[in-house]
Amino acid sequence: MGSAPANPRTPVTLPMLKKMHKQGNPITVITAHDFPSAHVADAAQVDVILVGDSLAMVALGMTDTSEVLVEEMLLHCRSVARATKSAFTIGDLPMGSYEIAPAQALETAIRFKKEGRMQAVKLEGGKEMAPAIEKIVSAGIPVLGHVGLTPQRRDMLGGFRVQGKTTASATKILEDALALEKAGCFALVIEAVPSEVATLITKRLSIPTIGIGAGNGCSGQVLVQVDMTGNFPPGRRIPKFAKQYGNVWAESFRAIETYRDEVRSRQYPAPEHTYDMPQKELEGFAEVAESV
Repeated sequence: MGSAPANPRTPVTLPMLKKMHKQGNPITVITAHDFPSAHVADAAQVDVILVGDSLAMVALGMTDTSEVLVEEMLLHCRSVARATKSAFTIGDLPMGSYEIAPAQALETAIRFKKEGRMQAVKLEGGKEMAPAIEKIVSAGIPVLGHVGLTPQRRDMLGGFRVQGKTTASATKILEDALALEKAGCFALVIEAVPSEVATLITKRLSIPTIGIGAGNGCSGQVLVQVDMTGNFPPGRRIPKFAKQYGNVWAESFRAIETYRDEVRSRQYPAPEHTYDMPQKELEGFAEVAESV
């Protein structure tokens, strides 16, 4: 059984993440979308908690990430912030909330900072997003970039497909990464690219790279929590890179199935789950109940 550490750690800050990168210590990142998932991630002492727009699918049952709204993301960000005591928190800007103009991007980022209580924001896209990133960073809000497979643009990419498999495609990802670094990103997510490509890009950058389906040569890794903990039934498709470390579905199913059976057989609630009443008071109430 896991438990929270006896001595709470010092809150993770941006300088601490930069120091970890400089020293070659891998950065651990995991998604969370509500109070319980953030609570356990923070207690397990991951470095960064990302309120990813993947919650559109894994928490809200949407078809893809493009459906989720700013207000929905902010609701989940606040829930995560209430549970997080030490991990560095990042909120994912949803599609349509930052692409129109840098001013729009800054306005949304400010909402994530003030209303969502996030410490940083993430947005998808390459060099075309540099002006928006510069605008947000100039206001004092850290930005995590995202290159390679960008799920918000999956229709343009032909679906959830590996990127960077050709020289031209890999070169574009490198150029995008360099542009986002120059624009002021403190780190970059690299998603679904060949490990060799991600490793070479990581070596060219002076900021950390956070891999997801990008091999072990990145500066850190991120996974969607419900994928790695096994919250869904067998047969649900998950990405090749998502290693399942637990089976929350099986344990939850077992517990609920047992509860159902015990209620039906009147095994639950047992005496230890009920409250007592003094015998004299019970007798008095029984007389009243009969007379009413």
